[in-house]
Amino acid sequence: MKQAVSEQERRDEMLSRPVSRVVAKLALPAVVTQLITLIYNTADTYFVSQINKSASAAVGAAFAVMSLIHAVGFGFAMGASSLCSRNLGASKKKDAEVYANSAFAGAILSGVLLCVLGLSLLHPILHLVGCSETMLPYAIPYAKWILFAAPLLCGTFVLNNVLRSEGQAAYSMIGTLSGGFLNMALDPLFIFKFNMGTAGAALATAIGMGVSFLVLLARYLSGRTIIKLGFSKISRRPKTYWQILSTGFPTICRQGWASVSAAALNTMAVGYGDAAVAAMAIANKCYMLARNIVLGVGQGFQPVAGYNYGAKQYDRTKRAFWFSTCVGSAFCVVLCAAFAVFSRQIMGLFIKDDEVIAFGSAALRFCSMVLPVLAFSTYVNQLYQSLGFRWQATLLASLRQGIFFLPIVLLLPRLVGEIGVQAAQPLSDFFTFLVSVPFLIVFLKKHLKDPNQTKSP
Repeated sequence: MKQAVSEQERRDEMLSRPVSRVVAKLALPAVVTQLITLIYNTADTYFVSQINKSASAAVGAAFAVMSLIHAVGFGFAMGASSLCSRNLGASKKKDAEVYANSAFAGAILSGVLLCVLGLSLLHPILHLVGCSETMLPYAIPYAKWILFAAPLLCGTFVLNNVLRSEGQAAYSMIGTLSGGFLNMALDPLFIFKFNMGTAGAALATAIGMGVSFLVLLARYLSGRTIIKLGFSKISRRPKTYWQILSTGFPTICRQGWASVSAAALNTMAVGYGDAAVAAMAIANKCYMLARNIVLGVGQGFQPVAGYNYGAKQYDRTKRAFWFSTCVGSAFCVVLCAAFAVFSRQIMGLFIKDDEVIAFGSAALRFCSMVLPVLAFSTYVNQLYQSLGFRWQATLLASLRQGIFFLPIVLLLPRLVGEIGVQAAQPLSDFFTFLVSVPFLIVFLKKHLKDPNQTKSP
């Protein structure tokens, strides 16, 4: 009886309480989660940068490997999250449980496959993503531990996002915080005290992720979730996995393109030396601060949008979008000013190499120019994805680091030199924003009108 009341209370909150309050309640822990995730990822960069610039560049290059793992894990996670929130909104709890359990099993197995393939092809992969010979001794031990952690990483993403889909954003934050703080504490111990170098940074990340996995899993096993885990709820129907992966495909594309774009950026930057690769790795971590805050707000927006769309409360879906856009844009404007004014000081926090600081601070200033429009284009993409419009969402997700970015980063440096490396991502983000505007106009007119006039995705 207690669980039924809890489930009904959750529906009442999602469908009846003021949209701004519900989004804010879910977004706050999600933003904290994103920031902690970024902090412990950035901690690797910070501590490794104290070794030398080749080590810093190597970790930046190995980020392409981690992005590939993220692509698979987040693909299952976002597919399950979208399907769960819409099915819970439509009072189809059993269907939501099947999607959640199937996504969890699929993510774990896919992580194992990535680990095996990645370890067997590690050297050619690292060459492919732009590692120079001076970077390889640092990149190889780092990438090995990240690949060992791939199954836990993928599984954690699913557990985390399913919790958020049913409105338990606060506990998902606790799971991430527990592993994140441990990661940051272990970084200096492993890197310097035990003299493990870049391997120590990756091992700290793997242990932190394992702790997060166990903390999140404990929540499900305690029986205090709407969605239950169980082997009997894992689907044997290929259609279920198709629905999960096709719904999560925009995220797979987004993260997959991130891996490809990181490799392309490293390949172009390495022509200017390890200093340029290190600078772009640090600058991109800083840019990700804004990106992660925006994504955190979006993770509060998506379950609210999914619940209300599933319940055919389209006006609340629209209000959730505009509230999230205003909040996310406000954060971006503040960071825009900080990056523009304090770019050299920010780079100097990570490394004392003047060449790296000069190259990276210019990249940060370019980033600041497009930050005010980053939230809008992100939430247009999330609106399409969270409501099940898979292929439109996939196209939008492919713009920022794929369709626009790759031609820009491969051609612009050849035309204007190092400025082309520094400005590639901001320029791609601006073009993505321009395309997102008509997509939103079409969506509002076609899919968020009177229920009788709205077609299913």
